[in-house]
Amino acid sequence: MAAHTRTYAVVGLTLAAAVTAGCSGSGSGAGSGSPASGATTVSGQKQPAPTESNPPGDIPDNQVYVSYRPTGATFTGFTVKVPEGWARTSQGSTTAFTDKLNTVKITAVSASGAPTVGSVSNTVVPQLRSQVPKFSSPKVGEVTRHAGRVVLLTYQGDSAKDPVTGKVVRDAFERYAFHRAGHEVDLTLSGPVKADNVDPWRIVSDSFTWR
Repeated sequence: MAAHTRTYAVVGLTLAAAVTAGCSGSGSGAGSGSPASGATTVSGQKQPAPTESNPPGDIPDNQVYVSYRPTGATFTGFTVKVPEGWARTSQGSTTAFTDKLNTVKITAVSASGAPTVGSVSNTVVPQLRSQVPKFSSPKVGEVTRHAGRVVLLTYQGDSAKDPVTGKVVRDAFERYAFHRAGHEVDLTLSGPVKADNVDPWRIVSDSFTWR
């Protein structure tokens, strides 16, 4: 009788262990399956590309700068330092240097009169408002750089949509208007709003020199 009792006990323990293992496996499978199902549902929804408010964009502290002097038919009477290795593009009197989310744009034009806070506010700001997506927060004033007193316009605007990711970056702009002897050079520096590029932009804007 004792032998039969031990046999029943072993069988009972074996069945209990099998039931417990089965329940544990079922619970693990449900846990791993739920997030995947939820992710599929979310990724399947079509969401409009939001404006990125805090994307990467800091220019590294060890960035090297090289002197740029325009050549050809455009006005060549100045030099300015630009970050080494950035991609260069030119169109008409404008040359741009770009790396990832940051841009240095240089435009040389003829101008009989020197730009003023009033002329930039009344002429340049309305033009940019019609050209820059979601243009906002324009501020115009005068600052001192190595080349002398210049008119500085700061503002914000959205970048063009990235062709790969579809993202739109909120950019901060600094536009310096240099003028001498009938020539104006507009130096525009832009990058993500939250990027810490104060020092790099100071290096570039302070390096502008008439020749």
